Amino acid sequence: MIAWQGELLGAVGPFTPPSPYWAQIAEVVRAASEAAGAPVALLRMLSVDGGETGSDGDVVYLAQALERPTRPLAEAPDVAPGAALDGHPLRLAWASADGLRAEWAWADDELAALGRPRTGPAEQVRSWNLSALTRFPTGAGTAWLKSTPPFAVAEAEVIARVAKADPELVPQVLASDGRRMLLDDVPGVDCWGLPEDGMLGVVDRWAAVQAAVAADGPGGLADRSPAALAALYPALLERLRPELTAEEQEQAVALGELLPALVDELADCGLPLTLVHGDCHPGNWRWDGERGVLLDFSDAVWSHPALDGLRPDPFLSPERAATVRARWAAAWQALVPGSDPLRALAPAATLMHLHYAVRYQEFLDGIEPSERPYHEGDPVASLRHALRKVPVQ
Repeated sequence: MIAWQGELLGAVGPFTPPSPYWAQIAEVVRAASEAAGAPVALLRMLSVDGGETGSDGDVVYLAQALERPTRPLAEAPDVAPGAALDGHPLRLAWASADGLRAEWAWADDELAALGRPRTGPAEQVRSWNLSALTRFPTGAGTAWLKSTPPFAVAEAEVIARVAKADPELVPQVLASDGRRMLLDDVPGVDCWGLPEDGMLGVVDRWAAVQAAVAADGPGGLADRSPAALAALYPALLERLRPELTAEEQEQAVALGELLPALVDELADCGLPLTLVHGDCHPGNWRWDGERGVLLDFSDAVWSHPALDGLRPDPFLSPERAATVRARWAAAWQALVPGSDPLRALAPAATLMHLHYAVRYQEFLDGIEPSERPYHEGDPVASLRHALRKVPVQ
């Protein structure tokens, strides 16, 4: 659906972009701009029919025309009068025309102040309720504007903490303002599947950073330590109880009784609480053949490092996952002599999924209704994973 100067003009599409993921919008924006005969900026998802886990199905987006369209538009999909343009108290800055314009204006001002003004159109790459990522071409190379929601951590502050221990492990922040920042380009490829052994160096370096910053304390990070997760669990269970079967409810109550023992067992393994990335899967590792960089700290918390040690598992083959776990354990054993990292993984697996249940619920509580299909059902799914991971006593 195309809006112009506060009015819905009509619609373009449908399109079949190469990526099935709703948030990957670059090709959608290109196709919509071509069809409208004017550049457009995608604001937000309005609805989706079918699909799951953020992909597939038929998606309706709202786009703002940056110039008046010159080509005929189809009739807009059937929505309540004005509904597509109505405001919402949980709407994110980049999901409205004025808000997106302000985000881009801030980036342009900062780039100009740095002496590398934008040299071409801004290119939207990703946009959803967890972030908006826009490419800005400059004479000194690509810069990236990343905007994040109020329930995300101020990512630039976390990057600065990590950079004190290992400046080469994180992207360079060109400018920041709360939950938006400009990043210099990080060349290379994302490390899905970890096909190259050189990529595994991120495991060692990240453990070294976590050991180095542990003494600094949480600072402004949310406390998601094992003890904190145990304290949050009763309220979480009450919210999710209606979605559980009677048998699952019994298991969930039993888990609550077991949590203090799991917290104590993790403490006995000897690893410190520290800065935890929160989503440390290989898709957030970048590799250029020589240097590994860790990206996307917007879910960073204060917790147990085993949460990051376990995160790559579902994204890897069983053999590669075993290699990563062994590498992670060896790194921590060298950093904390006398610790037992491998033993920590079993109790941490249960707590990791409880952490994700809490986090997904935070997402749902912080987004407007049209965005809920991205995360609907994720909190209870994570709780079920936690129940399946309870160690045999």
